Amino acid sequence: MRAGDRDDAYTARHLSVLEGLEAVRKRPGMYIGSTDARGLMHCLWEVIDNAVDEALGGHATRIDVVLHADGSVEVRDDGRGIPVDAEPKTGLSGVEVVFTKLHAGGKFGGGSYAASGGLHGVGASVVNALSARLDVEVDRGGRTHAMSFRRGEPGVFDDAGGAPSASSPFAPFTDSSELAVRGRTRRGASGTRIRYWADPQVFLPDAAFAYDELVARARQTAFLVPGLHLVLVDEREGRRGEGGEPRVEEFRFDGGITEFADHLATDPPVSDVWRLQGSGRFTETVPVLDAMGHLEPTEVERECVVDVALRWGTGYDTTVRSFVNIIATPKGGTHLAGFEAALQKVLRKAIEENARKLKVSFSGKPGGDKLERDDVMAGLTAVLTVRLAEPQFEGQTKEVLGTSAVRGIVARTVEKELTARLASTRREEKAQSAAVLEKVVSEMKSRISARMHRETQRRKSALESSSLPPKLKDCRSSDADRTELFIVEGDSALGTGMRARQSEYQALLPIRGKILNVQKASLADMLGNAECAAILQVIGAGSGRSFDLEAARYGRVIVMTDADVDGAHIRTLLLTLFFRYMRPLVEAGRVFAAVPPLHRVEVLGAGRRPAEIVYTYSEAELASLLRDLEKKGRRWKPGIQRYKGLGEMDADQLAETTMDPTRRTLRRVRIEDAAAAERVFELLMGGEVAPRRDFIVEGAADLDRERIDA
Repeated sequence: MRAGDRDDAYTARHLSVLEGLEAVRKRPGMYIGSTDARGLMHCLWEVIDNAVDEALGGHATRIDVVLHADGSVEVRDDGRGIPVDAEPKTGLSGVEVVFTKLHAGGKFGGGSYAASGGLHGVGASVVNALSARLDVEVDRGGRTHAMSFRRGEPGVFDDAGGAPSASSPFAPFTDSSELAVRGRTRRGASGTRIRYWADPQVFLPDAAFAYDELVARARQTAFLVPGLHLVLVDEREGRRGEGGEPRVEEFRFDGGITEFADHLATDPPVSDVWRLQGSGRFTETVPVLDAMGHLEPTEVERECVVDVALRWGTGYDTTVRSFVNIIATPKGGTHLAGFEAALQKVLRKAIEENARKLKVSFSGKPGGDKLERDDVMAGLTAVLTVRLAEPQFEGQTKEVLGTSAVRGIVARTVEKELTARLASTRREEKAQSAAVLEKVVSEMKSRISARMHRETQRRKSALESSSLPPKLKDCRSSDADRTELFIVEGDSALGTGMRARQSEYQALLPIRGKILNVQKASLADMLGNAECAAILQVIGAGSGRSFDLEAARYGRVIVMTDADVDGAHIRTLLLTLFFRYMRPLVEAGRVFAAVPPLHRVEVLGAGRRPAEIVYTYSEAELASLLRDLEKKGRRWKPGIQRYKGLGEMDADQLAETTMDPTRRTLRRVRIEDAAAAERVFELLMGGEVAPRRDFIVEGAADLDRERIDA
């Protein structure tokens, strides 16, 4: 064995001690998560959050963010400005301390910030360490102070009268650093301007600032800090607006998180936006520097301010955004846990007190209904914010709040305020509270019903179909990938369809007339409607949030209605049911509309040639066919048959045109844009009459009067 291989060869000289910002450049991922576009955006938000903290404290009203054409980014605010006087312990200016010392800043209990997003004191210094160049200007005390850094080291760039550039010659300070005075400012003016160039030695070559993400978060920040004016400017080549002008976005919302909840909600409301506010105090032990510079465990009292905006809608999707000192916590934490627990507790108690009116056996006894988290959260849009000094986060990326005392404070606030809201005797609030309770109970009943369907109505053989509606004419195969369910209009179409189908894999379910318009109706009304309930039962996959695509008994669902206005209306009502309560079936491309013909033309053959049958699907197509036949000198049998309904076809004709997979035409129903589809369904089928009337009036000129059977 060589001497260098022995354990005793590992000595203290092998240890590395990283000084100052070297640790940040050596392990950047530890501080910003990654060195791709995500890490680049994290650096930018560290700088912006410092400016937002000034606005949060009431010291700033405007923040500008400029993405320059040379790849640099600039953040300006009109806050108090970074301190420019000398810091007693280091003798350095406040600007240099903030940008060169890790864990240095005004957010460690010194009284400068009651609540802030930047908490670790590493934001500005980390950004500086990972920048090829950083320039900072501070307006304070009637003067403009300036300082520049290269990869965290203070010095002077020689721009030779040109535009600032990261490649300009740089001279570091040797004996002592200097915070230069560049000029004077108007009286009372203050603020900070920071411009930096991300270091290409650190970040990946394809890392770029994501403008859309910046816009989304800037809008979010403006919601969270009422009255703050946020301006975004994108001057980069290839990203400018019309005429080559820079893209500019401006945000300001005086309504705060009430407007935020309205912005996030996409479904029609069950309740207005409710605001729940409160606060609580708690104590925690934290290390505090004493006069000698030693850390002493000290018990301090904190205040936590809770502000919640929430509303329920008719949909079943849940949108909950949580924030701590305006910093998003996408993975939740103690504040979100307290919110959800209190929400479930309050609504469970309210439903127990109104059990008879809501028609539920909500007692906690065996056989009684049990409210679950998903029942409460269905259709909920909520914005939860808490503000407190020095919250404990898990990691620098601040995705999870860990301060344990916050859970109880949030829970108590929500419980007190929401209970008072539900018990209000004001007419409007009382009506909304009743609607919310009915919504939650309907979701609970839907979930229980769906579970029962999955447990008792899954078919393993044809014999198990006895529990299904008697009017269902089921197929023999149980292979869901192969089977098809035809929903047909009326008994006459059912009779013809029975003779035209392939009974091995094609099932038929007749519906009587026009089903319930579920866009206007409540979930309870939908479940109580015989036709809607039969469709849900036959498909066997549940409804709403509990819909299980894997449990669907058929591979395709085909809506087969007459080719007239009534048939189109019935088809629209059915598609509304699928979109509202069985959307995964539509998103998977498993819902189709049959395309039956309108006309049957018997073209006579020449000589001994047999007659040819041609089907057309519109008046225009029929007219075009007849013109072509006339040009070719061909004749057709007088009395062209026009189908008023599917029942007028014989079985062979229906099979040939509409049901035979080898010859039929199906129109697949797709959702290219769920939000746009939601708006269309609400326009055509929702409760608001005025927008629908305007839509009808605007489209009246395009009406084909020949399609109206009158």
